Amino acid sequence: MDIYITFMSFFVKGGLFMAPIALVGALALAIAVERFVTLTRLVVANRRVWDEVEPALSNADFDAARAKTSKGETIVARLLGVGLARLGAVRRIDDIEKAMRANLMEVIPHLEKRTHYLATFANLATLLGLLGTVNGLIHAFTAVATANPAEKANLLAASISEAMNCTAFGLMVAVPVLFVHSFLQSKTSQLIASLETGAVKFLTIVADRQSAKAQARLDAAQGATHGGSSSSSGSDPLPAHA
Repeated sequence: MDIYITFMSFFVKGGLFMAPIALVGALALAIAVERFVTLTRLVVANRRVWDEVEPALSNADFDAARAKTSKGETIVARLLGVGLARLGAVRRIDDIEKAMRANLMEVIPHLEKRTHYLATFANLATLLGLLGTVNGLIHAFTAVATANPAEKANLLAASISEAMNCTAFGLMVAVPVLFVHSFLQSKTSQLIASLETGAVKFLTIVADRQSAKAQARLDAAQGATHGGSSSSSGSDPLPAHA
């Protein structure tokens, strides 16, 4: 209870700009919670889908991988689904890579949305705190200029208190918001990096499969060539003239 009373006294003494700073802090908190929950859910869901699909990809069982990704609504399921859908129709691995990269570029803005507002809100809270400081100092000098000499000290102290409280509150909001902004940016970058890693692993598996098929065809062709040569060398010579 004492903490609540102290905070309310601090808030009231801060003056006019304390309410806008509090509003900025509330909006930043709402965005931070929404982004944290959304990113955490995406990380967990993507990891679960990847753990289900990776064994099928490692065994080159692309039909099973298609069946598992077609049912998923996660980002990694859609990303792998784009590559698997083009696997049968496109022979060049570069075309599959371009399609997956295009899909990833569409997803990234959705992962980063609203996070940049936190940096703006942190700067806004700081500037509102400074504006409250200037407003408090203006009141202080106005009070000193027009007040009775006996009241000047009290009015000056109250105005300076307003200025300092507003600055302190602005920084109290801005510093945590900046920290949360950096944390969410890092979390988003890790999620994007994990998607890129999954795409690279998928392309590597496809490339290895194509290389294995090409090697098998080459071995078959070489085997057929060697077989033909052996048949020719083992045939009977032409009969001699009598």
